[in-house]
Amino acid sequence: MTTREFIMCVPNITPRLSLMAVGDLRDALTALERGQGPTAITALMSIDTESWQAIEHRLAAVGGDFRRLLERAGLTPGPAGPLG
Repeated sequence: MTTREFIMCVPNITPRLSLMAVGDLRDALTALERGQGPTAITALMSIDTESWQAIEHRLAAVGGDFRRLLERAGLTPGPAGPLG
């Protein structure tokens, strides 16, 4: 069996991103934009495990990760960012 044939036999199981997690992520990004670090952390901590996996999966598909997304948006946590 070739690799391509094997891949075609394996079901494509992509983690599901819940509607609640989408709202939490939006709230977190909005809070970061406003400089409200603790509020952003609270929103991010509310995201369920499966939705985090879905977020990571989607970001990896475009060659990124969550930190890189924040950096590109100018929302990098740390001494120079809104969480610092």
